[in-house]
Amino acid sequence: MTFVKFLDCVYNMTPLNLKNKKILVVGDLMLDRYWIGNATRISPEAPVPVVTIQNVSDRLGGSGNVGLNLAKLGVTTSILGVVGSDEGADKIERLLQLNGINSYLHHDDSLTTTIKLRVLATQQQLLRCDFEAIPNDEILLKTLNSFESLVKAHDVLVLSDYGKGGLSHIESMVTIAKASNKPIFVDPKGSDYSRYRGVTVITPNRAELKSVVGEWHNEQDLTIKAQNLREDLELKYLLLTRSEEGMTLYYDGGQISIPAQAREVFDVSGAGDTVIAVCAAMYAIGMPIEEVVRIANRAGGIVVGKLGTAPITYDELFEL
Repeated sequence: MTFVKFLDCVYNMTPLNLKNKKILVVGDLMLDRYWIGNATRISPEAPVPVVTIQNVSDRLGGSGNVGLNLAKLGVTTSILGVVGSDEGADKIERLLQLNGINSYLHHDDSLTTTIKLRVLATQQQLLRCDFEAIPNDEILLKTLNSFESLVKAHDVLVLSDYGKGGLSHIESMVTIAKASNKPIFVDPKGSDYSRYRGVTVITPNRAELKSVVGEWHNEQDLTIKAQNLREDLELKYLLLTRSEEGMTLYYDGGQISIPAQAREVFDVSGAGDTVIAVCAAMYAIGMPIEEVVRIANRAGGIVVGKLGTAPITYDELFEL
């Protein structure tokens, strides 16, 4: 019996069931732009490589990449967020439409849509330039007003926090979603995790967790710190992504560690987006949390083998 047939038999996990689930993604929308070329000489003006650009690629980033991962898995996906009224916003809207993602975007005329520009040569990243600004509060309040009706029409909520200001009203969003009994998945940022109090799952990486609980000296120390944080924030689960060490899920009464499955690490950009998207999708169809984490770990191991921000597909994940 194949892996996907096993999941189908045990958990009724099929493309149709995923399509029947609706997931709302809210957070920091951005465009990941790649300038790709060759660097064969050094500039006479400064000791830097000269890159001859041969290809330009625009991809959904931030919460957009979370939504793209969900859509590629077959989930009915909606995205709520703030963008500017500029070329970057136009490109994001086209990419959302192209990938069948329902978009509920609010435009801030004073905002520069966040763009992460990466310059690559010979499959190596040489430079990243960020274009970004914080949305104004009036637009963010309009987003919050839209959120209340949208979240009621969806099965699961994903909050993708990149610290760009798109989730300034996250506490109110959590309160509204909890009142409707919606599972809430959060990809956190910053050192103030009190903003995420009461959500279902947070998915920090090692650096993000250290910014909140400090350094740990061994596994026992890590477990104490992670469980204390989970209990203090009244979280159902805390899923720590640990790069080459895999993942550890902390829950009331225990923990589960899953070893890494990466075949080859090319680029970790967007891996966290894939992990939280797969977690939300599998949780939505009722899969037990241990299997959710195992499949998310598998997905993370696949996408780090891709160059740049790239989603997982249903066929890749289940090797059809």
